[in-house]
Amino acid sequence: MRTTVSARHCTITDDLRERAERIVARLAERTPFGQEATVVFDAESLAHTVEIRFRLSGGDVLVATGEGVDHRTALDQAERRLRRQLSRPGARPRRGTSQV
Repeated sequence: MRTTVSARHCTITDDLRERAERIVARLAERTPFGQEATVVFDAESLAHTVEIRFRLSGGDVLVATGEGVDHRTALDQAERRLRRQLSRPGARPRRGTSQV
């Protein structure tokens, strides 16, 4: 799966970048429909945020955000939220079905 990690208004360490890539790899194991993922780190005054966008085959995009006192905490929160979305039946694209 292709993974893009970027930072806005901040810099991130190589360790944090690698951690984000490992988390995306773990999430990709939960579904065979994962196509690509984007992880965006951002910092505003006292809040650190992370957004994970996970594109599935069929064009669906799952988005989860996390906020915390540091990027690691925010990344963990976003991972939990995306994991919950992937466990829902709607996270699996339907093939061969028509909607009327």
